[in-house]
This record gives sequence, structure tokens and C-alpha cells, in this order.
Amino acid sequence: MTRTSVVLSLVFGIPFSTCSAQDDVGDPTFVPTVKVGKAFVDGDSIQYMELSNVYVYPEPTFKNKRQQQSYMRLVKNVKMVLPIAKEVRQIIIETAEFTETLPPEERKAHLKRVEAAIVKDYKPRMKKLTFSQGKLLIKLIDRECNSTAYEAMQAFIGPVRSGMWQAFAWMFGASLKKGYDPDGVDRLTERVVLMVEAGQI
Repeated sequence: MTRTSVVLSLVFGIPFSTCSAQDDVGDPTFVPTVKVGKAFVDGDSIQYMELSNVYVYPEPTFKNKRQQQSYMRLVKNVKMVLPIAKEVRQIIIETAEFTETLPPEERKAHLKRVEAAIVKDYKPRMKKLTFSQGKLLIKLIDRECNSTAYEAMQAFIGPVRSGMWQAFAWMFGASLKKGYDPDGVDRLTERVVLMVEAGQI
């Protein structure tokens, strides 16, 4: 069992298995979007184009080769896990909205079905991530969902099971309560995330 398996199992409730970090997971880089619309002004129509944001930063400088490699690894890791964090956000929104329409006695059964579907769909992808990508995913889930992975789990599986997973994560040097700080320790990560979202890198 690798450390990667441990962290990703904690995030998604996926059973542990041996995984390889060398497997190809495709190219999840974001593509810039162009929105074409029409506005009416004084009875006349004017077409407009709305482009993705463009971010301008100073060229990164590195003290040594190791620092440069660390930056390139961060770019690669963000491209790998940011799409997953966005999918997690969508799953949480859709599940929460749908369970609101269900009677209380049906919610538990529905959540079990959702959990089984997540395991089936995401287990192969999770097995291909490295330990550092798993830890980054925990942070990016907080960025996308405005709540930590622990809080998201607590909302769906309750405080007891969430507490057990958090204790288990702590044993392996991870934390489901890890938050995202775009203005502090995660400032460089936020820069990379914004540029990836805009299709600039």
C-alpha cells in the first residue's frame, strides 16, 4: 500500500490498493472559452464577445534548478487534480440539491448509491495520483467548495465516520481539515490555478 492510496482513500472513501504514479491520466488542461452574445441598446442589437480572464504576472525567478523543478511539478500537479476538485464541487452541489427533494427516509439510501457510484468512477483515477497530488487535491477541494474535505464528508457521512477518517489521515501525515490559503502559504498555487483555468499554462 502506498501513501497515495491512503490520502485518496481518505478524501473519497475509496478502499486502499497499490497504485502507480507513472500511469498516464490524459491532459486535463483547461481550454479558454469565448462567449458570444447580443445586447440591445436603444432598440438596436450589438454583438459582443466575452473572453476568459487573462492573468499577467512577472516571470518566475528561481534560485536554483531544484526550485525550478519544484515549480514545474506544481504546475503539473495542479493540471492533474484541479479538474477533479471541480468535479467534486459539482457532485456536492447536485447531491445536496437532490437530497433536499427526498423524504428523510430515502436520503440515506440515495447517499449510499452516490457513494458507490463515486467509488466506481473515481477509483481508477485516484490510483494514478501521487501522494503530493492527493494532498494538493485536499486543498483544492477547499478552494472549490468553500469547505474542507473533512467538512464535506461530515455533511454526508456524519461526524463519527468523518472523525475516524481524519484520525487515519493524521497517522499518514495528511489532514482532511487542511484549508486553502490563496493569500498566504498557497499564494503560488493560486497563481498557477488561475493561469491553468485561463488556459495560459
